Amino acid sequence: MDKLPERKRMETKYFPLGNIEKNRLINIMKVLFGIACIAVALYWVIFRINSTGNFGTIRITILFLSVFGFYQIWAGIRKAERYIKIGKDKIVLKKYIFLQPLGMAASETEKIEFFSLKVIFFLKSGRKVMLRFGTMYYESNETIRDEIAKYAEEHKIPTELIQEEI
Repeated sequence: MDKLPERKRMETKYFPLGNIEKNRLINIMKVLFGIACIAVALYWVIFRINSTGNFGTIRITILFLSVFGFYQIWAGIRKAERYIKIGKDKIVLKKYIFLQPLGMAASETEKIEFFSLKVIFFLKSGRKVMLRFGTMYYESNETIRDEIAKYAEEHKIPTELIQEEI
């Protein structure tokens, strides 16, 4: 009994959407700095909250140090990465650092539009998902756009290249 030829498996391709730090020492320093910021914020809450200064300024300082400290810890444990993963039958997009990644199966994708600095995925549910590119990493933008186009071609997803007028 002959086996049918298996479809060539496409490995998952990972593309960061921005600058990511892979140096372990830098990430440890981010975590330590975040802990220090939160410790200073706690110190201000405990010992300075009733100081004679402007109460609004102290609250803003505490809020800023707390949020910035949390962000540094989040970035240090590599949860603040933005990326796109192009797999065999699914594209996973993490656009926002504090939200969960969004998975878009090929069967759920109706159409993909390509612009110079963005890609819009039209899903069959009626939802639009936009991926914006930065202007700093132009070479990686082209690579990502080419991989999305290959993915669309393999899964027979209609694409459209739209030229924006300046």
